[in-house]
This record gives sequence, C-alpha cells and structure tokens, in this order.
Amino acid sequence: MATRARQLVLCLRNRGYEASLERRKLYQVIPDRDAEKLGQFRVIDESGEDYLYPATFFAVVKLPPRIRRRVLAAA
Repeated sequence: MATRARQLVLCLRNRGYEASLERRKLYQVIPDRDAEKLGQFRVIDESGEDYLYPATFFAVVKLPPRIRRRVLAAA
C-alpha cells in the first residue's frame, strides 16, 4: 500500500479553535481517508498534536517541490 504525501494547507478560518489554529498560517495534514469522507482534515495544530478540523477552514496549498521540502524541513 502506497503512503500518501502530507498536504500543506493554509488556515482561512479558526472560529471556535482560536487557541489551536492561527489564520493565514500553513499547517501539515496527515492523510486520513475516514476524516476526508466526513469533510475533515487531520491537522497538526499549535499544540503539536494532530486533531480533526473542518476542511472548510483551510485551502490546500500546492508548492514547487523544492520549496515544499524546505517548508516541511522547517516544521
């Protein structure tokens, strides 16, 4: 079974989760097919842990491979 690459998403909304998510910040998404079926992303938030959040809070960000590697290495 192939592993899916982690996505990067930009937080657009954080209502109700202000302590956990910062608007205009990039977050890593851990692949979770069950969560995606429910319209959620499993995001590594400000606590450093992964939690489920509504996918509507985020926009998926596509970066050139070189930049993506650098962003993920800095995380």
